[in-house]
Amino acid sequence: MPYMNIKVTDTNVTKEQKRQLILGATQLVVTILNKKPETTHVVIEEIPIENWGFNGKQT
Repeated sequence: MPYMNIKVTDTNVTKEQKRQLILGATQLVVTILNKKPETTHVVIEEIPIENWGFNGKQT
């Protein structure tokens, strides 16, 4: 059972974009790993922007 966890900041990710992310991630697992879509799980976690940083800086 494949499980994917996608983390994004909580700024302006629409329901439609999330739907597309879930569909696209599932299609990747099906195509690349030859797994069944009905057993593939995708979770999108929205991280508060103030809890996100890179290059040693808070975003």
